[in-house]
Amino acid sequence: MRGQVLATGLLVLAAATPAAADTGQEIAAHGMTLKFQGADPVFAFTPDGKVSGMNGRITGVWRIEGDKICSATNTAPENCLPLPAGKKSGDSFDVELPAGTATVKIN
Repeated sequence: MRGQVLATGLLVLAAATPAAADTGQEIAAHGMTLKFQGADPVFAFTPDGKVSGMNGRITGVWRIEGDKICSATNTAPENCLPLPAGKKSGDSFDVELPAGTATVKIN
């Protein structure tokens, strides 16, 4: 369920600008985590292009394509979404997903 929420939720990140490619480069270099507020599940996006969550029950791949991040898991098909601009390693930002707010942190 969270995998479907994650994949669907990735569609609703903040609108992209040309500088969003910098955010994508930071994520590609360092990876990121996505945590639903008020819940324990953390989804890890590692620099080797893998995503996992729910204690390994959800697995998949992700990639940066221009100013977007695209991911697909064993529970959801690939979805791409725009990235916010100007984010660097160590930065966090909240995203509104259908299941509520999630926090993204660039490692």
